[in-house]
Amino acid sequence: MDLESKVKKMGLGHEQGFGAPCLKCKDKCEGFELHFWRKICRNCKCGQEEHDVLTSNEEDRKVGKLFEDTKYTTLIAKLKNDGIPMYKRNVMILTNPVPAKKNISINTVTYEWAPPVQNQILARQYMQMLPKEKQPVAGSEGAQYRKKQLAKQLPAHDQDPSKCHELSPSEVKQMEQFVKKYKNEALGVGDVKLPGEVETKATDKNNVNNGDRGTSAAVGAMEGKSADLKASQYFCYCCKLNMKEGDPAVYAERAGYDKLWHPACFVCCTCSELLVDMIYFWKNGNLYCGRHYCDSEKPRCAGCDELIFSNEYTQAEGQNWHLKHFCCFDCDCVLAGEIYVMVNDKPVCKPCYVKNHAAICQGCHNAIDPEVQRVTYNSFNWHATQECFLCSCCSKCLIGQKFMPVEGMVFCSVECKKKMMS
Repeated sequence: MDLESKVKKMGLGHEQGFGAPCLKCKDKCEGFELHFWRKICRNCKCGQEEHDVLTSNEEDRKVGKLFEDTKYTTLIAKLKNDGIPMYKRNVMILTNPVPAKKNISINTVTYEWAPPVQNQILARQYMQMLPKEKQPVAGSEGAQYRKKQLAKQLPAHDQDPSKCHELSPSEVKQMEQFVKKYKNEALGVGDVKLPGEVETKATDKNNVNNGDRGTSAAVGAMEGKSADLKASQYFCYCCKLNMKEGDPAVYAERAGYDKLWHPACFVCCTCSELLVDMIYFWKNGNLYCGRHYCDSEKPRCAGCDELIFSNEYTQAEGQNWHLKHFCCFDCDCVLAGEIYVMVNDKPVCKPCYVKNHAAICQGCHNAIDPEVQRVTYNSFNWHATQECFLCSCCSKCLIGQKFMPVEGMVFCSVECKKKMMS
């Protein structure tokens, strides 16, 4: 690929959401501007998911690609103009009559996603069992939460090599094989049923060929038996508490029909976040979100957030890094062989640390070099030298001596403190 093509490709990818306000930093951020290889804003260093970027189409394309070549193709549709699979998320609109002074008005509530079940009452029950702040009602905190989790749990760069930064042909091939493997072995979508219906499915599964869900005739034959079963016979695989009779449960086909979850308990075993749109990855008896399933299989670069498919990478500060991405978080200079300081779990070169992050000495009011000794008390700092750590009244050196701190000042004695304070 020539330089012009690279620039065009980079430009197209970096235009999306440009200038969008940061929901976390508010006015401190000048607007979203994607870093050229990190998955963060160049201005405020927050992720794209923290910005008010309209990404519904992009997210539907991402999930559509995830379900492509899986048993979940009923959840996607391919556009006629480009053939790209789009996620057909189930949107639920509820209308409730609200009494007014003169007439009855209609209150409409739109859920940006709901379980794709035919029984809307069941879907509504499911939503009510989620914490209110996680219910994806359009325009609400819950809708923002879903959007953020879609970005966090299902990164596009975990499934699409074209979303990654400069992979070699060998790395592209390895990634494609990895994605194919997890689609075949781990990926699933939860289903919402009443516990009795799940019991019916479990019994059917034992009576038919592996992978077959059974026929409606078989379900009918079990109906009488299932009706007699009480929900108290079922318990949540996560919290171990009993299911309440009449409440919907979530089950995961890859886990087996003998396991059930409360809607609010269908969470990732690593981050404990609600599995977005009930999309899960099953491994060794645990539910994972996409991100943490991939993390359990491959190292992830702490610089670019992509999975590492190269045999050569470095480890530092308990994290993994592409060799080219072990860089200063502030200026992007390569840190191999250089002195660096960790700031909020991010490596920063020494010049940037001194310029942007270093503690300021209360004595000389200069930045304190990270390699020199200092004295710290509460949020105040001093160079540990005879010139800086002095009594604020008589200038006696306090290194190795008892001192009395008062709002950024230090005193050698009660007398000096009284003299200065008066």
